[in-house]
Amino acid sequence: MRIVLLGAPGSGKGTQAKLLVEKYNIPQISTGDLLRAEVAAGTDLGKKAKAAMDAGQLVTDDVVLGMIQSRLSKPDARNGFILDGFPRNIPQAQALDAMLARLSQPLQLALLVDVDNEVLMKRLTGRRSCGNAACGAIYNIYFSPPKTAGKCDKCGSALQHRSDDNEDTVRKRLTVYEQQTAPLMSYYKAQGKLRT
Repeated sequence: MRIVLLGAPGSGKGTQAKLLVEKYNIPQISTGDLLRAEVAAGTDLGKKAKAAMDAGQLVTDDVVLGMIQSRLSKPDARNGFILDGFPRNIPQAQALDAMLARLSQPLQLALLVDVDNEVLMKRLTGRRSCGNAACGAIYNIYFSPPKTAGKCDKCGSALQHRSDDNEDTVRKRLTVYEQQTAPLMSYYKAQGKLRT
């Protein structure tokens, strides 16, 4: 199964991806993880990505597509994949379709994880994570709070709140999603691939 996951920040794409990985025994391919791995490995694509990021620019689509193509060539992706974090707009979707057609691996499904904006706001502004990197427990003060406010249930360390998980930043992220990524729903619906 070849799947693209769509959904606003905080919609639970990562959670759904894990369930799909288990069900179909195919890899989750996160473009963010690919970028970090390529940069860490010092590959040619990683060097191009690092140069863009260091200059405060977005990594170009051709670099991201190159990383995706390289990842799809690995044996575990032979029977399919779950692509998370790409495409984010129509031109990226068109470029992805063209690349997958060249590989004779056309996309089969665009899965939309659709969540109400009020719930997204609470999920994102309520996120807290354990300050102990070895623990890494994650909480939400609205939906899954720790037993003691501000403390990790597992190790007792202080919980941290990401600086970008504030209402203004979350509102901006949701607006960008609505403007750039939401049109992908119509794109994939026209292809008969969109499911919710």
